[in-house]
Amino acid sequence: MEQKLSIYNTLTRTKEVFEPLHAPHVGMYVCGPTVYSDAHLGHARHGVTFDLLFRYLQHIGYKVRYVRNITDVGHLENEEGSGEDKISKKARLEQLEPMEVVQYYSNRYHKVMNDLNTLPPSIEPHASGHIIEQIESINEILKNGYAYESNGSVYFDVEKYNKDYDYGILSHRNIEEMLNTTRELDGQDEKRSKVDFALWKKASPEHIMRWPSPWSVGFPGWHLECSTMSIKYLGKEFDIHGGGLDLMFPHHECEIAQNTAMEKHQVVKYWMHNNMITIGGQKMARSLGNFITLEQLFAGEHELLEKAYSPMVVRFFILQAHYRSTVDFSNEALQAAEKSLSRLLESYSRLDKLIVSETSTVDIKDIRQKSYDALNDDLNSAIVIAHLCEASTTINSAIAGNISLTKEDVAELKDLFDTFLFSILGIRNETASAGNNEAFGKAVDLLLDIRQKAKENKDWATSDQIRNELAKAGFEIKDGKDGAEWKLK
Repeated sequence: MEQKLSIYNTLTRTKEVFEPLHAPHVGMYVCGPTVYSDAHLGHARHGVTFDLLFRYLQHIGYKVRYVRNITDVGHLENEEGSGEDKISKKARLEQLEPMEVVQYYSNRYHKVMNDLNTLPPSIEPHASGHIIEQIESINEILKNGYAYESNGSVYFDVEKYNKDYDYGILSHRNIEEMLNTTRELDGQDEKRSKVDFALWKKASPEHIMRWPSPWSVGFPGWHLECSTMSIKYLGKEFDIHGGGLDLMFPHHECEIAQNTAMEKHQVVKYWMHNNMITIGGQKMARSLGNFITLEQLFAGEHELLEKAYSPMVVRFFILQAHYRSTVDFSNEALQAAEKSLSRLLESYSRLDKLIVSETSTVDIKDIRQKSYDALNDDLNSAIVIAHLCEASTTINSAIAGNISLTKEDVAELKDLFDTFLFSILGIRNETASAGNNEAFGKAVDLLLDIRQKAKENKDWATSDQIRNELAKAGFEIKDGKDGAEWKLK
């Protein structure tokens, strides 16, 4: 049965049936990290959310070009466009080249994303590698009359743009209200309006990252990179743009304005935003002391953590909630997720132990479609997990002898887990794998202990039989003065 995905479009505030512009090809752009610090829980939610979308789109038959950027220039300390470049500041404080900072934190970001079993994007462009293209974008916006040069910098003219289009279409902010609430910042009197934002900034003498341009030696504004790189790799119209809810304003609002100023039409068809992770009801922030990096979470090395949590527990914890809902972190919530995931994996491992019957006393055929229905309803992973728990209960009831399952039922249950838990939800069966490896080793050691006792009792027939059977199974046995050692051939 063909699956039809519906997604909540942040732009229209409605749930819409997903209709790609160029099916079966789908263009998907997701805002990636600014690489000046270690990835944290917020990065995990963002990464897992759009990995789920990427996996599911591919599963239902689309060919997806997934572009996720790396911000390595232009993201200033203050969201309104002032202060020092975050990467430049890190480089200056640590006496490194800026690209050393970028490479170091990019490597660490990729490591934790791999730990979370997120698939790599199709293309991962860097802002610093697309300076020429960003200058071309600025020239196009200037040519169309929606930007102006001032003292070597170039600013987007928000008020002029708003007369022709709608600045605030995504975040539903009113420009008059923004003019009244936007605070004045030092050194920004070169802007015509407080709400204007930088497309190009003239570099001060001490600024490390700088490039030549028609206006000055400087650097691009943060918002410009995503407009430029998304259009470069996905075209002047593409399907999905995703990111965290905190990026809706100003970043994504500015992107829409830039896109429209360049192309004179909307570029993105669907906007998707995942909600935040809070800790004790508070937004995670270094200043509040509740900032937990993923490496700290995996190692259990933070004062707020009672123990370490594996990457798959963290992924499962995130998927237990719908991506548009707020998730509040706590040790209790993570430990509950750990137990729930453990029960699912244990049930899956018991499928091979089921004694099948000729007839079935339970109907499991609708679980598959109910799981698809949940994913088709705006990627509701929480409901999928509930259906998998239902399947888990069925397995345990069959093990206990309370119900009967046929061979076909068992095959269907196994495929349900393989499809939804492992392939689409992206859970890596690491607990079972580790357990199997440990049990595997213990079983071989036990056989070798039995063989040793047989040798001591001069039961050469049993000793030789164990050695020969293990050899047939692919083991190499080496006898020594401290006992036998084994390895796979």
